[in-house]
Amino acid sequence: MLEKIVIANRGEIALRILRACRELGIKTVAVHSTADRDLKHVRLADESVCIGPPQSGQSYLNIPAIISAAEVTGAVAIHPGYGFLAENADFAERVERSGFIFIGPRPETIRLMGDKVSAINAMREAGIPCVPGSAGPLGDDDDENLRIAAEIGYPVIIKASGGGGGRGMRVVYSEDQLLSAIAMTRSEARTAFGNSTVYMEKFLDNPRHIEVQVLADGQGNVIHLGERDCSMQRRHQKVIEESPAPGISEEERQRIGELCVEACRRLDYRSAGTFEFLYQDGQFYFIEMNTRIQVEHPVTEMVTGIDLVREQLLIAAGQPLRYKQSDVRIQGHAIECRINAEDPHTFIPSPGKVEEFHAPGGAGIRVESHLYSGYHVPPYYDSMVGKLIAHGDTRESAIARIRMALSELVIEGIKTNVPLLQEIMADTNFQRGGTNIHYLEKKLGIT
Repeated sequence: MLEKIVIANRGEIALRILRACRELGIKTVAVHSTADRDLKHVRLADESVCIGPPQSGQSYLNIPAIISAAEVTGAVAIHPGYGFLAENADFAERVERSGFIFIGPRPETIRLMGDKVSAINAMREAGIPCVPGSAGPLGDDDDENLRIAAEIGYPVIIKASGGGGGRGMRVVYSEDQLLSAIAMTRSEARTAFGNSTVYMEKFLDNPRHIEVQVLADGQGNVIHLGERDCSMQRRHQKVIEESPAPGISEEERQRIGELCVEACRRLDYRSAGTFEFLYQDGQFYFIEMNTRIQVEHPVTEMVTGIDLVREQLLIAAGQPLRYKQSDVRIQGHAIECRINAEDPHTFIPSPGKVEEFHAPGGAGIRVESHLYSGYHVPPYYDSMVGKLIAHGDTRESAIARIRMALSELVIEGIKTNVPLLQEIMADTNFQRGGTNIHYLEKKLGIT
């Protein structure tokens, strides 16, 4: 077993990792910025190290500082959580070259999947269905790019090869818009990601966002843990996630899951990972693979009973996967709401002091949050301050439980998106299930 690890993250995911370590008897080192010295996991960790000022670039993205923290505390491994450096292949490589275990996939896997063009090509070779597209980066030949778009059929979407999180993409509805869209996306990609490579895909106008969770030990053992529906989004940012996805049959689940498992074997994949798909007209289309733990991992844990973070730690310690595919059973339904410190109407972040915090409870309710009464939400980081998860025997039961939990949740002193979440849970179309990725924006009048 790993004796001591550095948690190279903050907020609720850092606390989640710390709790998994405590359960396994692993000592923890919390690295933090000067703005985060009062975070709950920093107070609870065995040791803590300040790695820089509030700005992420000088703290949570400061690779030498994080590795130095591991060295001075005698840690043996580093868990990156999600966001920040979690999918940075250079970071994973430097961690391993410094003699530490990176709790995640191999650097070469992260690098392969981090470039959307190489990821799509790898998935095509593995037999994973992909969105019709340019099958590679777009060149500088305008006539060729126009030909490719005409062959795919409008509308098309131009995407940055190094993009993610909804950034670096532009939809094109007609030929006269194409060349300027390619130029603008390239420019934005160069600025945002340091990589101006772009590619083209068919734009699906009515898709759902379905993703498949996998676990692999890098020793040839791979399982999938069903799918999640993450279609309730605003500007490509997920708001609500659930498992299983409404309307996906057991046959479809097993078919796409087995394809993902086989792709992991071809990649010699290690740790937790997520295959993300657009789903339309009964067809799955691969869009990217996330080589890390996901924000929404609790809904999968609730319906399978498998602790994904615990399994990450055991795999990193060199232990073979403890589960076979036949051990995975999807039971009941789980829904997760992301709690953000923001105005529920304008979505402007709302940092400040939490005057009072009360977590809801009851059967099937799980709260993942680093908040406590008196905590100051800083203005420097993502606005998500927690996740509320409900599990029930049926989807209807899970919705009823999460509506009750939202009504019990107390966060005073700052604004949150709880009113919006309550509105979505009461929405007839959401209750029916199967809404597409554009539904929430249309409901809110966002263009």
